[in-house]
Formats: sequence, C-alpha cells, structure tokens
Amino acid sequence: MSETFAALSEPNRFGSVELLRAGPRPVNDIGGRLRLNQPQVSKHLRVLKEAGLVDVQPRAQQRLYELRAQPLRQLYDWLERYRQVWDSRFDELD
Repeated sequence: MSETFAALSEPNRFGSVELLRAGPRPVNDIGGRLRLNQPQVSKHLRVLKEAGLVDVQPRAQQRLYELRAQPLRQLYDWLERYRQVWDSRFDELD
C-alpha cells in the first residue's frame, strides 16, 4: 500500500493515472497532455508499473499503458475504513 501512495504522491504520476482512467494510452499521448517529454513520461510510468498500478501492452512500435484495478481497489478498501470512522464522528457532531 505504501508503494501506491508513494507512486501517486508525485503530481505527474497522479496526472498519468487520471489520464489512464479513460482507457489505455501510449506514452506520447500522456506526454503531450501533461506537457512532458518522452523520457520523463517513461520514467514516471516505470514507477507506476513497479508499484503495480499500470500494465504495459506492446502494440507494433507503441507501448500502451493501462490501469490495473487491484491496487486501486486495495486503496479504496483502506480509505473506506477511515470514511466510516469519519462519518460516525460527523454524525456525533450533528
């Protein structure tokens, strides 16, 4: 879980994940939308891949990156436990 937080804590990696919500994208598309050059994007995507957040699919001369659901689901489940605590505390304030 800490790898997920560490990977998402960098704004360009977070932005890459946000772009990938719409579906798989090539490196150049991500770079263009984030205004980063290809080596920078590749570096960020490598970190996301090592954290298990993305998979890569080679297609001809391109590599398409796509989100992996499992780490995001684990993050959601972890945050959900805290949301329940917060909700009960807010209810007590009312």
